[in-house]
Amino acid sequence: MTVSGGNKSLHHHENPYQINFLSRNLWSGFLFGLGLVAFIDEFVFHQLLQWHHFYDKSTSEIGLLSDGLFHAFSWFATVGGMFMVADLRRRAGFWLKRWIGGMFLGAGAFQLYDGIIQHKMMKLHQIRYVDNVLKYDLIWNILAAFMIIGGAYILIKTGNHLKGRKSR
Repeated sequence: MTVSGGNKSLHHHENPYQINFLSRNLWSGFLFGLGLVAFIDEFVFHQLLQWHHFYDKSTSEIGLLSDGLFHAFSWFATVGGMFMVADLRRRAGFWLKRWIGGMFLGAGAFQLYDGIIQHKMMKLHQIRYVDNVLKYDLIWNILAAFMIIGGAYILIKTGNHLKGRKSR
């Protein structure tokens, strides 16, 4: 079903407000993805596997404190992203596909930042303290790159989709 109005046509599953909320859908997904991956990192690698703390250059107590602060940060990002989603839904501007693109971009950006800046440049911690950490680093950073590429692809496709609709 197509609805025409002026020189624009709108399919029944598209929302005319989506174009007004492109960046908000992206940023709410970005925050959620960043927070989600940070939470998974903290829960799996810090708590369950106990491979490292957020900050490993001090006592165990400082390591646990840094984990707690990191955990709080991840939840602030996640909850902030969900508040933005609630606002988008209230305004009828939520676009799940674009939000998922932002989520993958945020998740990958956090993971790549963690793998390069925190692990290698700042040396706050390693993924795992073993003789050959290279395989862990490669897997970590390659997964991050795939998430970034996938998120960027979705965002480009959703942006182009609306640009094509707008020009008709």
